[in-house]
Amino acid sequence: MERISQVKRKTTETDISLKINIDGSGKYRIKTPVPFLTHMLELFSKHGLFDLDITASGDVEIDSHHTVEDIGICLGEAFNKALGKKEKIKRYGEAKVPMDEALAQITLDISGRPHLTCNIPQIEDKVGHFDTELVEEFFQAFVNNSGTTLHINLISGKNSHHIIEAVFKAFARALDSATLLDPRVSGIPSTKGAL
Repeated sequence: MERISQVKRKTTETDISLKINIDGSGKYRIKTPVPFLTHMLELFSKHGLFDLDITASGDVEIDSHHTVEDIGICLGEAFNKALGKKEKIKRYGEAKVPMDEALAQITLDISGRPHLTCNIPQIEDKVGHFDTELVEEFFQAFVNNSGTTLHINLISGKNSHHIIEAVFKAFARALDSATLLDPRVSGIPSTKGAL
């Protein structure tokens, strides 16, 4: 069973093409007009072992909001589509990842119920030219379109770049864990028979 999907999204604000292989090896080819997000998506691909191909353009002359949010939308849609009926997946994932002084914890459930709790209190407004408030916008777009319950908790950290990088790496590892196929699971991992 191949768990590969492709999503295209074209609006008056953005033009995005995204392809993902959940059962990849961490290969990526990512081109966006938001360099910091490109970096986060590259390490997400590498640490989650997802093959990820993204080409995006957007109205970044206004700001990066539309582009970041729409890439989150596309990534969420792609995961939801690639997982299909979600048969035999582990469903739950958790990871703690350090990045120097920063330590981030991600806990998630591929539940069909979108929810985001984002506890990242110690963060500056910008990393370079990147507005850090867009991190939460990205993850909100992802959960809304993937049907995932996602809890992001910063345990410690001072440097905003380190904090966000730890979050994305932990997210990758938790999502990899939750999407793994478990041969012991029969059908969909829910007593309701649906996710």
